[in-house]
Amino acid sequence: MSIFDIHPLTWEGLLCCFLSGVIIGLERQLRGKPVGVRTSALVCTGTYIFIAMTRAVSTDATDPSRIVGQVVTGIGFLGAGVILTRQGVVVGVTSASAIWVLAAIGATIGLGFSWLGVRLAVLAVIILIGVDLLENRFDAMQRGVHQKRQSAGGSKQDSPKGSQ
Repeated sequence: MSIFDIHPLTWEGLLCCFLSGVIIGLERQLRGKPVGVRTSALVCTGTYIFIAMTRAVSTDATDPSRIVGQVVTGIGFLGAGVILTRQGVVVGVTSASAIWVLAAIGATIGLGFSWLGVRLAVLAVIILIGVDLLENRFDAMQRGVHQKRQSAGGSKQDSPKGSQ
């Protein structure tokens, strides 16, 4: 066995996890959000490892879908740790959702759809940036927890949003 043999994992799968984590994590980190590049790459890669290993050891007597369910549950707890209440406003929901999507991407890659995972990461960033642009462009999208407030200097400043 070669040192470079990582079966049942693949170098392509690990690369796609890293790329997906960087794509989403960079957007989050550049905006100063809790889930950055390291966390994103690790969540995606960890999920990939669990799913790929499950595929490798599954038999007729086992149910690999149970591992997927357990990963989803575990990621839910991780995401819940990102959600906080600050001055009566819930923050971190979008970061928690990003963690959830990263796990789904890791599962997608673990099931053998490596480059689909990268495309899904690009789609997630398009959603994150696109909705932010819409919120800044249209007043109707700046209601409730998405409301922008005026700072002391008179410029618009982000208030704690219901989704970070």
